[in-house]
Amino acid sequence: MARLRGLLRAFADSLERARTRRLLGQLNDQQLSDLGISHADRLNEVDKPFWR
Repeated sequence: MARLRGLLRAFADSLERARTRRLLGQLNDQQLSDLGISHADRLNEVDKPFWR
C-alpha cells in the first residue's frame, strides 16, 4: 500500500510540474521580470520533461 501511495504521489507531482511549466510558458517578459526569471531560464525550465 505504501508503494502505491508513493507512485500516486510521484504521478501527482509530475502533473503539478507540467501544470506550472505550462503556466510559466504563458507569462510575458514583464511578468517574468517581476518574478526575477530570465527568458533563457524560462526556456530551460519549459523544455524539461515532466518527470524532472
